[in-house]
Amino acid sequence: METFLEVVREILKGVMRESAAFLFRKNVLEDKKTTLRRHKQKGGSQKSK
Repeated sequence: METFLEVVREILKGVMRESAAFLFRKNVLEDKKTTLRRHKQKGGSQKSK
């Protein structure tokens, strides 16, 4: 019974470690958003439909 609990504990540690690494990677490393880009303004007169 004790070894079973140790196995379950190790599995949970692994799952928590992988999920923490995934969240860290997603939130910190891939969060490279710069300021929002504006659309280019069209010059000249525009005909309305």
